[in-house]
This record gives sequence, C-alpha cells and structure tokens, in this order.
Amino acid sequence: MVGKDDLRKAAERDAERLSDAERNRGSLISQTVFLGTLALLFVVPVILGAYLGQWIDEMSSGYSATWTVSFIFLGIGFGVMNVYLFIRERS
Repeated sequence: MVGKDDLRKAAERDAERLSDAERNRGSLISQTVFLGTLALLFVVPVILGAYLGQWIDEMSSGYSATWTVSFIFLGIGFGVMNVYLFIRERS
C-alpha cells in the first residue's frame, strides 16, 4: 500500500518537475530556430544527393535516373541520422 508520505513525496516531485519545465521553456524564437535547424539538417543531404545523382546520371549515356534516386534515398538516410544525433545531443 502507498502511504501518505509516498504520495506527498510524489506530488512534490511532480510539482518540482512542472516548475522546472515552466522555467526552462524556450521562447518562440528559440523554438523556431530549433525547427529550422532540424529542417536544414534533413533537407541539405537530400538536395546534395539529388544533385550528385543527377550529375552522375548526366555523365552516363542514355536516360537513367538510377543514381539520382539512389542518392536521394541515401540523402534521406543521412538526414534522418543527422536529425536523430542532433536531438539526442540536445537532450
């Protein structure tokens, strides 16, 4: 059974966590910068992969989009990894 002291301690701990979260809440500008950084970390590898793949496809004879699609998927993978590492570092 849970005693009164355990409930009081749990309530105090929850109240402290709520007040810490309220104090550490970022402003609108800091949240916008954070989301913009996440977007850049994801989009830049995808765009670079698309350009690199298109350049390689243009160098080969005939029409082919094999390298373009491959490097786009590779860019998506790198973008997801960048976002994951950035969020893990910030936490």
